[in-house]
Amino acid sequence: MVIIVNKEQIAAFNEANIAEFRASGGRLATFGTAPVLLLSTTGARSGQRRTNPMMYLADDHDANRIYVFASAAGSDNNPAWFHNLVANPHDVGVEVGTANLRADAEVLPEPDRTAVFAEQARRFSGFAHYQSMTQRPIPVVALTLKSATS
Repeated sequence: MVIIVNKEQIAAFNEANIAEFRASGGRLATFGTAPVLLLSTTGARSGQRRTNPMMYLADDHDANRIYVFASAAGSDNNPAWFHNLVANPHDVGVEVGTANLRADAEVLPEPDRTAVFAEQARRFSGFAHYQSMTQRPIPVVALTLKSATS
């Protein structure tokens, strides 16, 4: 298990995971067989493009819809990428496997948030652990995939 202490370590860990993801066609050894993607957002304040690796849950009924979870590993604060998605919900890049797609983002309202989060926690118990570490309900974001990027 990797323990990350500060922002510099987080950035280095993410950069290593991004490079591995792209080199392996969408796999990350540290995530095992869990489904992972790269989420690219535009900074709400900086305007800079940011990319973050994360697990996702595919929608069972809509092949163009996937869910990501603003867990921040159980932190009491939402991750920066979540704030970026809220500020720029139509400027989202998603890399799944070798596909490079555009997406629109929507923060799920209750009770949909609870239902989707419960399914992710059922499949991957770490998400239930993250929720137990914080008082905030962990946001769930639906990404509606649109098309490949050029």
